[in-house]
Amino acid sequence: MMDGTIEALIAVTLVGSLVVMAGSDRYAAKLATAWSLIPLVGSLGMWATYDATGNALLGGETAFTSRETWLGLGPLPDIEWFVGIDGISMPLVVLTTVLVTLALVSAWTPIDERQSQFYGLVLFLEAGLLGVFTALDFFVWFVFWEAVLVPMYFLIGVWGGPRRKYAAIKMFVYTNIASLVMFVGYTALVFGLGDAVSTFAMPETAEALVVENVQPDALAFVDAETLKVAAFTALFAGFAVKVPIVPVHTWLPDAHVEAPTPVSVLLAGVLLKMGTYALLRFNFTMLPDVARANMPIIAAFAVISIIYGAMLALAQTDLKRIVAYSSVSSMGYVILGLAAYTLYGVGGAAFQMVSHGLISGLMFMAVGVIYNTTHTRMVTDMSGMASKMPYTVGILIAGAFGYMGLPLMSGFAAEFYVFLGAFQAGAFDVANYNLMPAFTAVAMFGIVIVAGYLLLAMQRTLFGEFSLETDYEVGRAPLHDIAPLAVLLVLIIALGSQPDIFFEMIREASGPVADLVGGGA
Repeated sequence: MMDGTIEALIAVTLVGSLVVMAGSDRYAAKLATAWSLIPLVGSLGMWATYDATGNALLGGETAFTSRETWLGLGPLPDIEWFVGIDGISMPLVVLTTVLVTLALVSAWTPIDERQSQFYGLVLFLEAGLLGVFTALDFFVWFVFWEAVLVPMYFLIGVWGGPRRKYAAIKMFVYTNIASLVMFVGYTALVFGLGDAVSTFAMPETAEALVVENVQPDALAFVDAETLKVAAFTALFAGFAVKVPIVPVHTWLPDAHVEAPTPVSVLLAGVLLKMGTYALLRFNFTMLPDVARANMPIIAAFAVISIIYGAMLALAQTDLKRIVAYSSVSSMGYVILGLAAYTLYGVGGAAFQMVSHGLISGLMFMAVGVIYNTTHTRMVTDMSGMASKMPYTVGILIAGAFGYMGLPLMSGFAAEFYVFLGAFQAGAFDVANYNLMPAFTAVAMFGIVIVAGYLLLAMQRTLFGEFSLETDYEVGRAPLHDIAPLAVLLVLIIALGSQPDIFFEMIREASGPVADLVGGGA
């Protein structure tokens, strides 16, 4: 069974990567941007014709599905080329293609050396991300998961700031060790299922564990029940680094500060969603009984990430670090929604992935535009930027309001869904779920802290009398710098005022997951 649409999307992106790398630096920026329009248009066409229902791992229909045996391993489960899209992955595919194109445009000003290599690596990164969000066989998915690390390492390590090598190595070591832990957890779980599964396909594993309620056999010296808990813990730990969740978040601020602006846009906008997407697919879909039993611990991690990330952002003076720690806080809301196991909790978590991708992309891009002109990101160095860069500052303020959850912007819709779903979980007749409203109430305080540090940073840098001491002329940014910001702002408002653009398909795919604990109504 081969549809070929997803393969074509990934293949054309890989070909574009090679073409751009082989071309001249002189034309690399425009060529890469033009080429990125092909997967962008392709993903929008897939979204317009999307007709799948349910969840890909829980017996639902997938769109654009291809499935063929790739490697037969004898007595071991087969490895298949298995790709497809449901209502959770479709919005992330569109988000990836949109942000890549806009990030490429935003790179025209700051990237002025080894351009063909830079733009080629960004397209290679896009191909890997598309594979992560569409693969349904664990080994295929893991190949794409690891492939994403390669271009990201070079994009930070070659084109980053003064401490770029340290930041790139730290990111690579953290996430690579986490991937190893996660890989061991999943393969141990599959081997424990024995004859109940014949492939490494994720839907087959989920069906055995959830639908057929197969209990894994003891493996080595680990008994069956301990194996499930150990696998859940290994998967959660591996994905927590990628999200990242406190306390394994320390690689992220360093990576953001040293990365060039377009790379920060993709890192915050898409790469962090790999972790939350994987948590939803593996931990909360395949092992709901373990997740339910450990809900207080998971919710505590979420709340700590929300509050601690926001407090760290409050203490920063570098605009990039402020936005970076904001991402740690925002990803905590995704974990809180997943832990709730209600339709609006899980659906809100998936919607927050898309919303945060757009808002964080806008914020990093706007900070980058200011840095391109002023050559500083320090809050203490700037004031009165609104008089010099009115369009950039106006969009930055709008993006900050989106972060704060202003109504009719996507951040409000996402957080509303998460909070609604989390409060609903308090009505479950399940042990410990009566604690969820208390966790949610504490998490809501994070919005107050977010508003505090964003308003404080804007007041210091954007308003008052212009006082920046610089040898560079500070004026309005060029159109190609402002245009991506404007596009992102329009998308944020569109998704906030009409959330069913994505939330309808998200809801259909989230319902079966919520039903695992009884919160799908």
